[in-house]
Amino acid sequence: MTIIEMREKRAKLWNTMEGFLDTHRNDKGVLSAADDATYSAMEQDLNDLSNEIRRMERRDAMEAELNKPVGKPLTQTPESSGMSEAKSGRASNAYKEDFGRHLRGKAPIHNVLSESVDADGGYLVPEEFENQIIVGLDEANVIRSLAKVITTHHDRKIPIAVGHSTATWTAENAAFTESNPTFGQKQIDAFKLTDLIRVSVELLQDAAFPLEQYIANEFARAFGIAEEQAFCVGTGVNQPTGIFTASGGAVGVTSASATAITVDEIISLVYALKSPYRRNAKFLMNDATVSLLRKLKDNNGAYLWQPSVQAGQPDKLLGYDLYTSPYVPTVEAGAFAIAFGDFQNYWIGDRAGRTVQRLNELYATNGQVGYVATERVDGKVILTEGIQLLQMKSAG
Repeated sequence: MTIIEMREKRAKLWNTMEGFLDTHRNDKGVLSAADDATYSAMEQDLNDLSNEIRRMERRDAMEAELNKPVGKPLTQTPESSGMSEAKSGRASNAYKEDFGRHLRGKAPIHNVLSESVDADGGYLVPEEFENQIIVGLDEANVIRSLAKVITTHHDRKIPIAVGHSTATWTAENAAFTESNPTFGQKQIDAFKLTDLIRVSVELLQDAAFPLEQYIANEFARAFGIAEEQAFCVGTGVNQPTGIFTASGGAVGVTSASATAITVDEIISLVYALKSPYRRNAKFLMNDATVSLLRKLKDNNGAYLWQPSVQAGQPDKLLGYDLYTSPYVPTVEAGAFAIAFGDFQNYWIGDRAGRTVQRLNELYATNGQVGYVATERVDGKVILTEGIQLLQMKSAG
């Protein structure tokens, strides 16, 4: 079954669920125990279809990446020398070959790795290897796909206009009224994220085993999970500052209940965001929160949540794109449950250069070799007015 067929099947199921709710609610507006069980079963089928669609999209994205041509066609007449400019540094074939030999514990041929040793003794990864990790992060990390990502080489201070100047109506020949804008700063740091994996010596000796690809994919998966969790709920202490924290976005709406969200509160959240930011605004929440919102209708009787029927396009909530992450807090007392805004106001700073270090002796008695990957990254909301949060009512 194709993704399009899966989406159509999900849309039909959703239409059935809408009709079921409309026709089976009793005089009090709720379902009987039997009807609730039937609806819950349909909802589980809807969630299973949604998960399978996302899995197929990730598979197609990876297949498209792997099918990209490894060379470029000639579009101009070659120069008479017939020689192409050789790549240097971490982009060179010599560096890539020596790095691969280093991972397998073999002696380097070109002796170029010493040019890129970091302070901890690891070797900077080749450029193609690093790009492979970045692609993996993009596929596994929804926040990276929404946020503004920059590359830094040192701590970066970002000036922010805290207050603006004010124009004043002035009479003829009267003195001008002084009005000065005020500025603040936010700093993008570089927190260390590491991962250690072990590979058996037998696999390393098997030339058919795609070691570089395996290590890149494994580190990408681990880094993607750790990053997204920090980008959502990170404390800012030795890790990025999350969006769903007191230091993240601004609280636009506080719910009247600690366990439920109303239609009016969702609408209020939308309009708590200033109009310029709503042009590129999106919703971000946990899948469990989406499940709660599926039963809500607006004043015209239309359901707030609408499933996407087009491959690669997100679901909609009140007409805005809806994204989910398992690391967004669920609905509970005091939790920041929903973010709505232009997530380009969340900045992710990658400190240039990831490293991989081979550990020859640590696991030698187990017949294994260890590999440590390191990256340095930070993330924080730069302009809080650009992302509004819905916070659940506190208990008590």
